[in-house]
Amino acid sequence: MDKRFFNLFNLTEEQAIALLDTPLDQLSEDDSRYVAAAHLVNFPTEQSINALIRAVQQTDPSLDNRIVRRKSVETLGRLKATAALPIIRTCLSDDDCYTVENAVWAIGEIGTDDLDLLEEVAQLLEKPGQTYRVIIHTLTKFNYQPALERIRKFVDDHDPPTASAAIAGVCRLTQDYSQMNKVVAMLRHSNVLGRRLSIQDLMDARYYDAIPNIARCPVSLVFRLRGIRTLAEAGIASGAITFTTIQPHLEQTLYDHPQSLDLVHSYNQLPELSVLIRGLYETDFGRCYLASKTILEHYAEAAPEALFATYAAEASNDYGAHFHVVKLFGWLKHHPAYDLLMEALHNKQPQFQKSRAAAAIALGELGDSRAIPELKACLETKIWDLKYAALMSLEKLGDTTAHQQAAQDSDWLVAAKALITLENQEKTA
Repeated sequence: MDKRFFNLFNLTEEQAIALLDTPLDQLSEDDSRYVAAAHLVNFPTEQSINALIRAVQQTDPSLDNRIVRRKSVETLGRLKATAALPIIRTCLSDDDCYTVENAVWAIGEIGTDDLDLLEEVAQLLEKPGQTYRVIIHTLTKFNYQPALERIRKFVDDHDPPTASAAIAGVCRLTQDYSQMNKVVAMLRHSNVLGRRLSIQDLMDARYYDAIPNIARCPVSLVFRLRGIRTLAEAGIASGAITFTTIQPHLEQTLYDHPQSLDLVHSYNQLPELSVLIRGLYETDFGRCYLASKTILEHYAEAAPEALFATYAAEASNDYGAHFHVVKLFGWLKHHPAYDLLMEALHNKQPQFQKSRAAAAIALGELGDSRAIPELKACLETKIWDLKYAALMSLEKLGDTTAHQQAAQDSDWLVAAKALITLENQEKTA
């Protein structure tokens, strides 16, 4: 699990516990029990777990307290707090559907072999107003066969993510994967959440045939990389696939050119460049990729000036747009952007991490050999996608002298990439 964003609150464990324990009527305007509940994920201690359990037991019906209870249940799940299972179990009958959803999810994270508890979870499939997707996931995760027919009722649900989870669940419980093409089709859903969730379902179902489709799905490459990596780890371990099977799709995803995606949005007519620049700030990355593709095809000459302007005005602080601006400078092969790309390569703020790999790819596109030592230095980081992207760009720049070292990397994907490049070089030598 990626924990880079967890520790963003400037609180000690003791301060967070004290804040979480503060009675609602004694909170000041600046106090946030929700922040405290979220922050305690950094402290897997008995006192933190007990504080979170106390917060769950606090049943004041106010909205603020309900939100804190939901977050406390979620944090207990993230901490895999087995001691909290009894109190989490009581939340399955809560009136608040979001608390129920988080309780089911937390049970899935903590783990259980209690069949009575799993049956309680399964009975929620018959309770109106629940988030059935999470319930289906959890039951499938534990291979709870008595829930099969109840899950099957949701395969044609009007909510596509629920239907997708149900189809994947039935496939896993029956080991009959003939209907998984319906889940793959969800990768082109018009709703970005539907596309992201279908990747999760394909991961959960260990459906390796979907790897090429995931690589082409128009969502943030974070979701695609997670999907491909998870499937690769499971598939290679089981002998179902090999690294060479997934390598082209993994590298296509890291390269991340908008032309390599199955875009689900379109324009009725060609927008002005200023409209396309605004498109880089969309929360649906499918729309961002459409804007990028259109800029490259129709505004290649005018784009650099507009990109520098939006970077100075907003994109330097907006991690989504920052990522797309960095990538575009690479595709445009705009050499005056070298310093900006170098700054992005070394940006260590947590929210800008995906821009670092994007900058590595973009520097490879510029073809400037000055970047070689900087890219080699990236191999010392702990961020696997940055290391992998650096290797890709070093190859593009004609330098594989760091590959011998990278072949010993602690990350298996980075090591496999370096090793296969060295083997191919030996074959052609």
